[in-house]
Amino acid sequence: MRVTKYTHACVRIDEGDRGFLIDPGIWVEPDVYEGVDEVLITHEHADHVDAEMLREQAGRNSSFLVRAPAPVAEILREAAVPVEVVAPGDSLTVAGFSVEAVGGLHAEIYDGLPGCANVGYVVEGRVYHPGDALFVPDAAIELLLVPAAAPWLKLSEAIDFVREVGAARTIPIHDAVLSDAGNAVYDRWFDLKGGSAYERLAPGASLDV
Repeated sequence: MRVTKYTHACVRIDEGDRGFLIDPGIWVEPDVYEGVDEVLITHEHADHVDAEMLREQAGRNSSFLVRAPAPVAEILREAAVPVEVVAPGDSLTVAGFSVEAVGGLHAEIYDGLPGCANVGYVVEGRVYHPGDALFVPDAAIELLLVPAAAPWLKLSEAIDFVREVGAARTIPIHDAVLSDAGNAVYDRWFDLKGGSAYERLAPGASLDV
């Protein structure tokens, strides 16, 4: 199974001729959709979902399907995007991959906000994309996609999350707001204290799990 990291929170999962996307938001490279019929969305924020681009893809591909939490599904239906609702506890088959939906709520930024749904995805019991939350799944995760920087997140919380999940390998996502200098600082701390084999992937780079 190949995992390719794109700008910010988007990743692509491939094996052979099948593949799907998680969280292609407004900052993602347009070519990530090539050869993709299925997309998973964790929550409704624009850095994770681009309704206009999803509508364009659906217009080009009659097999195109998005799965997302109910509030996102409502937005996408209004944009004429084929979508199915997913909720924590659901077991899915996405492009031939088994996927478990976990979590449920976006991490708090301030005063209970944003208070929106957030569904994380565990792929083949091995790769975990948490979206904008620090929910620890009951699974032996091999590769954790750790959010690195966000209004709702401290570096110490992210490191604790890496430790709690206990994945063999970790790569950072949700990092578009960091400068090169900031990336270097965060990388050093994740590598030093995370207790997991840590590697930063440039947008478009891949690793095998």
